[in-house]
Amino acid sequence: MPSATPPSNEAGELPQPYLLFLGDIVEPGYAKTAFGLRDWAPERCVGEFACDGAKVSAGLAPMTPEQARSAGARSMVIGVANPGGLIPDGWLPGLLQALEAGLDLVGGMHARLHEIAVLRESAARLGRRLVDVREPPRGIPVASGRKRSGKRLLTVGTDCALGKKYTALVLARAFERRGLDVDFRATGQTGILIAGRGIPLDAVVCDFAAGAAEALSPAAGAQHWDVIEGQGSLMHPAYAGVSLALLHGSQPDVIVVCHEHGREHVLGYPGLLLPSIEETIDLALRLGRRTNPSIRCAGVSLNTAALDPAHAQRVIAAESERLGCAVADPMRGGLALDRLVEECLA
Repeated sequence: MPSATPPSNEAGELPQPYLLFLGDIVEPGYAKTAFGLRDWAPERCVGEFACDGAKVSAGLAPMTPEQARSAGARSMVIGVANPGGLIPDGWLPGLLQALEAGLDLVGGMHARLHEIAVLRESAARLGRRLVDVREPPRGIPVASGRKRSGKRLLTVGTDCALGKKYTALVLARAFERRGLDVDFRATGQTGILIAGRGIPLDAVVCDFAAGAAEALSPAAGAQHWDVIEGQGSLMHPAYAGVSLALLHGSQPDVIVVCHEHGREHVLGYPGLLLPSIEETIDLALRLGRRTNPSIRCAGVSLNTAALDPAHAQRVIAAESERLGCAVADPMRGGLALDRLVEECLA
């Protein structure tokens, strides 16, 4: 009998490998779950499947659910994080097709798979699982505000979907290569799918979100690092609440501010200008001092994916000089990333 209630979000329990579902999206920024799994768990990704009219690809082999099942896939993961986390009616034929093909469904949306009657009924009839990973644990306490032992780094963004998760993953791996005791702490559905654990902060009732951030990064040894995936932006018109709760609850000793070079407007809000890197650093430090007076900014993670390598290096160098701090594109590595890591650990 398939699960009709939200199961554990531990990745070890998820049916793998995956077919990635891209829905009907036309904005690459909303495909961050698919991109994250492609980049950080490629061995678990068989191919991709989209609705008619979709204009975004993760660069994987296009497959129908039937072809993916024949290729070894065990589930189809919704690879979209759209505004509001909705599952449009136009996606249902594709989701039902996956169930009929013998695939379980894995979702990380605010809309729960098991709450959609046609999916729930089809899964029950076919003996398939509906797995919702955006389910916070029960019993989360209200934040205490008390400082905890251990060291913490939080990635903070000028906007959504510009590299906070990737930056945290790269930095955690860089710390590990240096022999440090470190954990990557996932706070969103994609990070949870990659890491196998975490708390989806934006699914926690707001009064308990800072408490969830405290629980996510508990007291630890003096030399232990928690590298915490940031969410949203402190100046975002919709998502600033989760960003502030995460900042207060995680009590970071170090922040790294993430920005996409060339992005001028808030994603999905074309009339709203993006805050500057300097504004973001200043606001994060002022608000962060409420729960950690020693908070500091180690530098900037600059997403230069749209630039060629030579141009990217010139921009990184110019921004480092302009801002007077370490600036690197973590996905490009190199000496700039080494300097950013050193500043984080200073």
